[in-house]
Amino acid sequence: SSAPWHHIENLDLFFSRISFHTAGCTPPSPGLSKNGFTCMLIGEIFELMQFIFVVAFTTFLISCVDYDILFANKAVNHSQHPSEPIKVTLPDAFLPPNVCSARIQANSFLICILVIAGVFWIHRLVKFIYNICCYWEIHSFYINALKIPMSTLPYYTWQEVQARIVQIQKEHQICIHKKELTELDIYHRILRFKNYMVAMVNKSLLPIRFRLPLLGDTVFYTRGLKYNFELIFFWGPGSLFENEWSLKAEYKRAGNRLELAEKLSTRILLIGIANFLLCPLILIWQILYAFFSYTEILKREPGSLGARCWSLYGRCYLRHFNELDHELHSRLSKGYKPASKYMNCFISPLLTIVAKNVAFFAGSILAVLIALTIYDEDVLAVEHVLTTVTLLGVGITVCRSFIPDQHLVFCPEQLLRVILAHIHYMPDHWQGNAHRYETRDEFAQLFQYKAVFILEELLSPIITPLILIICLRPKSLDIVDFFRNFTVEVVGVGDTCSFAQMDVRQHGHPAWMSAGKTEASIYQQAEDGKTELSLMHFAITNPKWQPPRESTAFIGFLKERVHRDSSVALAQQAVLPENALFSSIQSLQSESEPHSLIANVIAGSSVLGFHMGRDGQASRHLSEVASALRSFSPLQSAQQPPSSFQTAGRDGEGAQPRGASAMTASGADARTVSSGSSAWEGQLQSMILSEYASTEMSLHALYMHELHKQHAQLEPERHTWHRRESDESGESAHEELDAQRGASVPIPRSASYPFSSPRQPAEETATLQTGFQRRYGGITDPGTVHRAPSHFSRLPLGGWAEDGQSARHPEPVPEESSEDELPPQIHKV
Repeated sequence: SSAPWHHIENLDLFFSRISFHTAGCTPPSPGLSKNGFTCMLIGEIFELMQFIFVVAFTTFLISCVDYDILFANKAVNHSQHPSEPIKVTLPDAFLPPNVCSARIQANSFLICILVIAGVFWIHRLVKFIYNICCYWEIHSFYINALKIPMSTLPYYTWQEVQARIVQIQKEHQICIHKKELTELDIYHRILRFKNYMVAMVNKSLLPIRFRLPLLGDTVFYTRGLKYNFELIFFWGPGSLFENEWSLKAEYKRAGNRLELAEKLSTRILLIGIANFLLCPLILIWQILYAFFSYTEILKREPGSLGARCWSLYGRCYLRHFNELDHELHSRLSKGYKPASKYMNCFISPLLTIVAKNVAFFAGSILAVLIALTIYDEDVLAVEHVLTTVTLLGVGITVCRSFIPDQHLVFCPEQLLRVILAHIHYMPDHWQGNAHRYETRDEFAQLFQYKAVFILEELLSPIITPLILIICLRPKSLDIVDFFRNFTVEVVGVGDTCSFAQMDVRQHGHPAWMSAGKTEASIYQQAEDGKTELSLMHFAITNPKWQPPRESTAFIGFLKERVHRDSSVALAQQAVLPENALFSSIQSLQSESEPHSLIANVIAGSSVLGFHMGRDGQASRHLSEVASALRSFSPLQSAQQPPSSFQTAGRDGEGAQPRGASAMTASGADARTVSSGSSAWEGQLQSMILSEYASTEMSLHALYMHELHKQHAQLEPERHTWHRRESDESGESAHEELDAQRGASVPIPRSASYPFSSPRQPAEETATLQTGFQRRYGGITDPGTVHRAPSHFSRLPLGGWAEDGQSARHPEPVPEESSEDELPPQIHKV
């Protein structure tokens, strides 16, 4: 029946659990699941057991072990005859239960810790029971509403599940505020708070970058610090949001911004003090958990701490707006190997010499001890011999990790381009400087050592309170202004971050193909091309999504530019060659055809541009990538992956697809293409579609960065990697705009900063809007299918309203006002 799914109150939590249930417990295949409910149930149970084990085992080691007997400082005699040999067993070191209990009762500090741990475990248990009930509801929703049995769930992608949710809305009305749900609505609900965090990191609002005396530019962003940010902004007591989908009304008004900033500052101070008080307990837990988690790994694989991982800051910096966790994980995992190879290019020759010699000395001593042990095993009974052997083995393994393979030759520039193809974001000054240690150090902030990650987590309980009290409190006014200026109300969704609308007109950057199509001021612009790249990523990942008019115009403009550049490449007969360099770069990728295409582009452009100047080589790169994007058309005749450049698949309304084997887009169910196809074939088809979509986005990222590089050469601008403090708030941006009023460059008109600027010519707007009527995904050609007139009118911040509703245009925000009852500075979409 439809009753259980009609009008779900908290759709944010409901959709998040569906996404988490779909991602399930199959990390090698993000987006798929294998018995997700069972995996999550077992995982929750083991987490509770793990907490009990850590607390109980630590208590036992402190109070119930006689270390004098364990270290042979006290003699133990089991027999009545002193002449018999004494053999100490492990239970001899354990204290009797009454002695152990008395020692625990005498330790008041230990009792206090145990009481706190017990309260925390009971809280976890209640939360576990609640989560199981919610997971069972999702389990029933999959079976009864989505008609997806648990046995076939592993073969469904997220896009297929999402398509069924969109269809279910029409039948069950799980959201009563609107008749139909879109893909963007679902993403907004799942990623509401994460989009805010991505935007604040993009605008350098959060205090996570520091300049230290000896360490220089440093990034400190840990799970504990992230938890406190979310506690302050989103869901903690006294946070800015009154519930999971609505910002408090007072934060939407500009009249009492100073009062709200003072209130937020006081709350940050209280949370910082609470962190100081809980610091000893959190620190003890962090040390014990790290010790129990990594000691065995360090003994088994001493070089594991020398491995690298994407830092928490890197995951936030590299994340697109509206990108789910499993999508981000899949994208960064593909860039892990080239990132590791790039960092290995910078092995210090001095460190290599020291490591070789230390390994020689340690190996010599270890060889002698091993030889003596082979001759007589009693050598191991000598005190500290076994410890020495273990430490020498660990030291040799660590030294070998600093000794590179002398037969390997790396090309940093090409490796960095391979990395860019997967991570999609990169500061401007990295290009052409991949061989410099400054670039390597900055990239290490995104791709850090595992040991550094563990050390930062251990130091987090100490440093987090300092950051909250000293660094975050002065930004209270900027934070209040940020949430007021960059919050938009979407009908059927609630309050969301306006950057997540991916509206080029409101948040586009002129240096990223948005020149003439954006009205954003410097304060409103998303840095590093975040708006443009996020729009392309979402359109490629969700080919059935119907973007707004401005987004459609931007995508159409990009498509026309790709065709023009690819035509230039074809006219110059710039085919992608196969050569030794291509083969070496191809080895950095997987064996699949899409990734080989990326390798071909990178290698071919380097070879063909070898005898050119810098400008000629840049244009060659642009043509190569454009030609590769256009080459997707013949590939799609057989595979038909989700693409923005595939040709029309229907000759008219109701026509059949071109080929009998043509596959549906990623939002459709790939298992229904052929009646005889099995679940395994459907999974294989879904994986192929996903790989082609990923490769298409990689090529778009390379192409858009090349365009941005050309624009930067023509019009130099500031780097966004180290941004000034003046870019972090609306007030400081206002002062900067006032200072530039006399400049020749006009300041775009915006909602928050109403300066006059010349409007875009009508002819240019008409050119953008005509000729690009086809939606992104290439289903129809212009003129093939006549669209019905649009029933929506444009609203600020990329919103849409039904005809007949008045579109409220933003008014200037007063800087100071004593009136608290001003109309909310928020726009309905």
